[in-house]
Amino acid sequence: MNSRKRATKSVAPPLRPALHQRPLLSPQQALALSRLFKVFGNDLRLRLLHALVREKELYVSELAEAVGMKPQAVSNQLQRLVDRGILAAKREGTNICYSIIDPCVPVLLERGVCLTQCCPEEK
Repeated sequence: MNSRKRATKSVAPPLRPALHQRPLLSPQQALALSRLFKVFGNDLRLRLLHALVREKELYVSELAEAVGMKPQAVSNQLQRLVDRGILAAKREGTNICYSIIDPCVPVLLERGVCLTQCCPEEK
């Protein structure tokens, strides 16, 4: 078999070990994770993401209505999520439709909601 045929052959990505089987996070990995959690550390962005989990795709105006804010304020937060690679933005005429493209986001939100129900904050 020549190298050209080998190069075009599809190979499944390697399976990742479970978190408990991985080496301790390096300082760089911990910093990257911390930065990611800061993106999720905003209540408006979490509400926008939850609205998108529920509906799959929404226009800025629909998202603004869902969270009770002005479209401009919502657009700024949505852009941060697009820049991070969490959302996709699709222009349809003068409207922009958003959807979640990272499959980990709904799982992370589900786990976060579970944690808030199982381990509520002390008041």
